[in-house]
Amino acid sequence: MPTKSENESAARLGPDDRLSPEARRAAIERFGGEEFDVVVIGGGATGAGSALDAATRGLSVALLEARDYAAGTSSRSSKLIHGGLRYLEQKDFGLVREALRERGLLLSRLAPHLVRPVPFLYPLEAHWEWPYIGAGMILYDTLGGGHQGVPGHRRLSRRKAMRIAPALRDDAMIGGFQYYDAQVDDARHTMTVARTAARYGAQVANNIAVVGFLREGERVTGVVARDAHSGAEIKVRARQVINATGVWTDDIQNMVGERGKFHVRASKGIHLLIPRDRLQLDTGLILRTEKSVLFVIPWGRHWIVGTTDTDWKLDRAHPAASRSDIEYIFERVNKVLREPLTHADVEGVYAGLRPLLSHESESTSKLSREHTVAVPVPGLVAVAGGKYTTYRVMAKDAVDAAARSMEKRVAPSVTHLTPLVGAEGFEALRNRTEGLAAETGLHPARVQHLLGRFGSRIFELTAEIARDPALAEPLPGADDYLAAEVRHAVTHEGAQHLEDVLTRRTRISIEAWDRGLASAEPAARLMADPLGWDEDTVAREVDLYRRRVAAERESQEMPDDHAADVARTSAPDVLPGSPPEAPSPRDPD
Repeated sequence: MPTKSENESAARLGPDDRLSPEARRAAIERFGGEEFDVVVIGGGATGAGSALDAATRGLSVALLEARDYAAGTSSRSSKLIHGGLRYLEQKDFGLVREALRERGLLLSRLAPHLVRPVPFLYPLEAHWEWPYIGAGMILYDTLGGGHQGVPGHRRLSRRKAMRIAPALRDDAMIGGFQYYDAQVDDARHTMTVARTAARYGAQVANNIAVVGFLREGERVTGVVARDAHSGAEIKVRARQVINATGVWTDDIQNMVGERGKFHVRASKGIHLLIPRDRLQLDTGLILRTEKSVLFVIPWGRHWIVGTTDTDWKLDRAHPAASRSDIEYIFERVNKVLREPLTHADVEGVYAGLRPLLSHESESTSKLSREHTVAVPVPGLVAVAGGKYTTYRVMAKDAVDAAARSMEKRVAPSVTHLTPLVGAEGFEALRNRTEGLAAETGLHPARVQHLLGRFGSRIFELTAEIARDPALAEPLPGADDYLAAEVRHAVTHEGAQHLEDVLTRRTRISIEAWDRGLASAEPAARLMADPLGWDEDTVAREVDLYRRRVAAERESQEMPDDHAADVARTSAPDVLPGSPPEAPSPRDPD
C-alpha cells in the first residue's frame, strides 16, 4: 500500500502548487524579473479562472490579488452552482443553458469534491401555477442537457410537500415542485482554482495590489504593483493584461486614463445563517418575492437564507448588512413559516456585492447577469458581469480576447477538461471512507468532512497530522474544523492573515455562534510558526479580528446603509496600506 507521502506526491504533478509563504515570495521575485504573456488583476473566481485558462494553454501567467483570494464577491455569494431558474421567466434561455452546462461540468468532472447537489422545494400558491411553473421545470431540466449529476424535478401534492417541509404554514402552498441545483463553498472553490493555476505554472500572489500601468505609447505593457508586506513597488511586464476585478472594474479602467467600454454597478445581497434545527425542513426552499427570489439553502449545521438586491455605492471592500436588510428577509420568509424567525435566531450574517453591467436608469434587480469582454486600450482586456456559476466561461472569453492580440498562435481553452486540484480520484477515495479512517485514526465523519473540502489532497493534511498528532484535535470554538486545517491554510492555501482563515479558508466567521471569537487566538497561534509571527503580531491579528466582528455586529443594528457603512468601516483594515482607488497611469522608466 502506498505511504501517505507517496500518495501526496502522486496527487501533485508538475510545478509545486502549494500557495505557501515561500511560493508567494518566489512569485513576487519572478514578477519583477520577466515578461509574462498574461498578467491577471484580481483573485476572485473570474481572475483565478483566467489565470488557470491561460496557464493551461501554455502561456506564462502572473496573477495579482490586492487582498486575498475570493476576498470580494467570490466569498459572499449564495453559494449556489445553478442555472438560475428565475432567468427563464426573463426569457434568458442562453444564460440558463450556459450555466446549467457549467453546473454539469463542475459536478461530474471539474470539482466533484467541492460541488454537490442540493434539493429545493418551489411551493405554489395558486392552481394556475401548476402548468406555468411545471413547464418551466421541464425546460430547466431540458436546457441542462438532461439531469447531468442531479435528479430531475418532481411534482408534489400538498401532503407530500408538507412531509418534506413541515416548517411551512398550512396555508402557504397548495403543493409544489421539487428540483435540484448544486452548491459550493465559493471561497474554497476560488482558492482551489488559483491553486490549480499554480499547478500548471502560473505565478500567483495575494496581498499585492496593482497601483498603476506601464505604457509604451497607447499600449499597456504591464502593471505597477505594491506588495502590502514590504511596501515595495514592482513593475510586472506583460504582453496582455486582464482586468478581472469585479466591482472594482471601473477603478482599474480609470487608472489607464481612458474611458471604459462598459461600466459596472454594485448590487448588495445579504444572507443570514440560521441553526439547522430551527427550521423543520428536509429540503431547501425557493420563494418568489416582488423583485426576485428568496432562497433557504441547507449548509452544514445551518440554513443560509437570502438574498437582497439593492444598489450599493459605499465601501466595496467591506459591504455592510443593516437592520433593514435583515428585516426585509424576515418579512419575506416569515410569510410562509409556522414559527417566524427573529433576530435571536441569527447566528451569522454576510453581505456581498454583485458586479452588474450598468445602464443608468435600471434598478439593480433588472441589470444584466450576462458578462462582457472588452479591450478599452491595446494590451488591456476587461471582463465583468456574469454569475459565479459561469466563471469558467468568462475566463475563457477573456483569455480568447487576449490571445487574439498576441503575435504567436495560442491553443484553445482546455479548462472544460481540466479537473481542479483534489478532484482526481475523489470518488474512489470517498468509497474508501472507512478504510481511510482506519489508516489515519480519524473518525469516518472527519474523513468525510476533509474529503468534501480537500478531495484527494486529504493526504496533505493526514501527513501533517502524522508529523504532529496535536493537529488532529478540533479547533477550539469550532468543532467542525481540525487544527490541521488552519496550519494547512497557511502552508498550502495562501492564507496571510487570521481573517483569511476564519472567513474564507474556513467559514467559522459565519458558522460559529460567536463569529469565531473563541477560535481567533488558537488559530493565530497555529499560523504563527509558518508565517514567522512573533507574539506582538499574533496579538495584533487577534485584535484586528475581534474589532472586525464587533464592527459587523454593530453595523447589523444600524437602520440604513449609510449608518451600517460607518459602523463597519470603524474597524481598522487588516491591510491598512491600501492603494488609492484610481492612481494615475505610469510610464516605464
